[in-house]
Amino acid sequence: MRLKNISTNNMNIKLSNEIDKQRIPEHIAIIMDGNGRWATKKGLPRSFGHNKGVSVLKEIIKVSKNLGCKVLTVYAFSTENWSRPSEEVDFLLNLFEKVLKKEIDEIHKELIKIKFIGDLSPFPKTLKSILNSSEALTQNNKNFTLNVCVNYGGRQEIVKVAKEIALKSFSGEIKPSEVDEELFNSELLTQGIKDPELLIRTSGEKRISNFLLWQLAYSEIYISEVFWPDFDEFEFLKAIIDYQSRNRRFGGIE
Repeated sequence: MRLKNISTNNMNIKLSNEIDKQRIPEHIAIIMDGNGRWATKKGLPRSFGHNKGVSVLKEIIKVSKNLGCKVLTVYAFSTENWSRPSEEVDFLLNLFEKVLKKEIDEIHKELIKIKFIGDLSPFPKTLKSILNSSEALTQNNKNFTLNVCVNYGGRQEIVKVAKEIALKSFSGEIKPSEVDEELFNSELLTQGIKDPELLIRTSGEKRISNFLLWQLAYSEIYISEVFWPDFDEFEFLKAIIDYQSRNRRFGGIE
């Protein structure tokens, strides 16, 4: 085991040396996919995959922060996830609560600001209280921002913004001619946060699954075949290197 750890560390160091530290994406978004399938393939309950996924997220937060990334946005629970078996949904909600209780002091100590993006209203009262108190505790931290998307859907967010702008237009607060991308951005749940330069999706699925539909307009997309519980520093560094190999033209030409 010790030899394996030494070998892994050496590979991570080798990859890290290939990275241009001046071109680290400021904002990375991740669809953490494959927890349940990882567990099933090992003959374990799906809950084992979700538990392992938490430890992986802790590692990726540390690595991205050390690299100089400023914002990490992760897809933890989508609006569509309510359709899963009630036992799994209950487990996930309890897991959110348990992890926050255990980790929030360390998150705060590391000067990480945590923000929960999505509709929190359907969650149990105790969970909502913990989510709100965690945000309040860390709101002034400046080193790093962790956005956790919970009960979030990209289409739902866009519809919500459209309704709010329509109401303001109807009331005369704004004119229809004033509606532009800047105004739309100001009504998003991610207002004030730079759009992600890089989206990572694990487990090999090649879709964005209703995640940050507006914000990902010009994000580079990296698909990893690795299930999230097996995604580690080595795989993360591979994604950064791939990102840095691309030419971001934003529709233009050189």
